[in-house]
Amino acid sequence: MTSTNQNIEQLLQLCLSGNQRAQLEIYNRYHKAMYNTALRIVKDSFKAEDIMQESFLTAFTKLNTLQDTTVFGSWLKRIVVNNSIAYYNKAVKQNEVPLDHVIYKVEDHHDGIDENEQNGENVKLILDTMKTLKPNYNLSLSLHLIEGYNYEEIGEIMNLSYANCRTLISRAKESLRKKLVLK
Repeated sequence: MTSTNQNIEQLLQLCLSGNQRAQLEIYNRYHKAMYNTALRIVKDSFKAEDIMQESFLTAFTKLNTLQDTTVFGSWLKRIVVNNSIAYYNKAVKQNEVPLDHVIYKVEDHHDGIDENEQNGENVKLILDTMKTLKPNYNLSLSLHLIEGYNYEEIGEIMNLSYANCRTLISRAKESLRKKLVLK
């Protein structure tokens, strides 16, 4: 059986013994999702790439502490989120401007939108509008709506009480609604 056909538990056992092919297979299966998770929080593609790679290194070096291999994906995602939040908090304190906000991006413009692209355009509009929200609003909505964390988890990540977390997300949703109405 090749490593591409093996399930995650088998691959993780091979990773514990230092098998680099198994590590590469794990990386190939999870890197896109983990990169997107980091990017939604740090909003800098280069830093998101760094965070994603650092998170994999952390996961592989601490793999022996994972007691239930069936939760590897969520465990890895938690590492990525924690590393992203740590960078985000540091960047906010230093008032850094992400490189992606400085670089101009050229996009292909179409003459019209067909029905299949309509949903994609709506999602893009919402995500772009979320980027214009206050940083704590954007972060809380990203964690809640995109990453699927509940209020308790977001409160723990952002160091907020449950009530403050619910209030923050409620206000963030209202701010997003208002901005979307104006567009």
